[in-house]
Amino acid sequence: MAHHADDSYYVPHGTKWPIIGSVGMILMLGSAAFWVNSSPTAPWTFMVGALILIYMMFGWFGEVIRESEAGLYNAQVDTSFRMGMMWFIFSEVMFFACFFGALFYVRMFSVAWLGGEGTGAMTNEILWQGYDAVWPTGGPAEVGGSFQTIPAFGIPFLNTLILLTSGFTVTMAHHALKKDLRGRLVTWLMATVILGFIFVYYQAYEYIHAYRDLGLTLGSGIYGSTFFMLTGFHGMHVTLGAIMLLVIAIRCMRGHFTPSDHFGFEAVAWYWHFVDVVWLGLFIFVYVY
Repeated sequence: MAHHADDSYYVPHGTKWPIIGSVGMILMLGSAAFWVNSSPTAPWTFMVGALILIYMMFGWFGEVIRESEAGLYNAQVDTSFRMGMMWFIFSEVMFFACFFGALFYVRMFSVAWLGGEGTGAMTNEILWQGYDAVWPTGGPAEVGGSFQTIPAFGIPFLNTLILLTSGFTVTMAHHALKKDLRGRLVTWLMATVILGFIFVYYQAYEYIHAYRDLGLTLGSGIYGSTFFMLTGFHGMHVTLGAIMLLVIAIRCMRGHFTPSDHFGFEAVAWYWHFVDVVWLGLFIFVYVY
């Protein structure tokens, strides 16, 4: 972001992008609701909403980049961008906290109660006699059928090493940018992008293996639903993060950012480190523990 010499109060101009983005998100939300209720047209309207949202992102971010490179923003705008990114990452922390909280509640309380432990003795006697309260579980009556779990020290461990390495490479890219070493900057950034997409590839392979060979699906009771919700949303975040890093790499190739003024790069690096930390929690509490 290039700062303007004038640090007076910045008044942003009017823009159409928030309205366009809202239309896309409302269309996606409504379509998703109809989709889960087997509406035949919902998948298509969902895609239309997604395309509108993508159009908004290209248009809005492109406009911000052009204004930034033109030197229209001052230090006050830089601060507002930083605060906005901090609140965005905080909202993402709360998003994943809800899913981790659901996993904790199920494992520590619900399964035990249904198995007759503690205050759940009456529930077990009346509803689920003989239910074995162990984890992983498909729930009483083996909802979704039998399944096998994915070993932690296979693809999940490999993906852990990949993400940890990507955290190192993006940090090295940041150091190269601060020293204005463009060649090293682009090399380290592209290495991070490649590692991100390799992670996504292995996760897709893991999902195919789970569905085809292990009987582990989203319908495999409470274990299947928590497993795919946590790992699936994380995989979506890795995909988005890798795309964001690719855009930043292209901008670096075009000469954007300076050693002292590069919040666009920093924002994506913050996001990527957040994705790394979430995966460590997933690896421990979903695969290992």
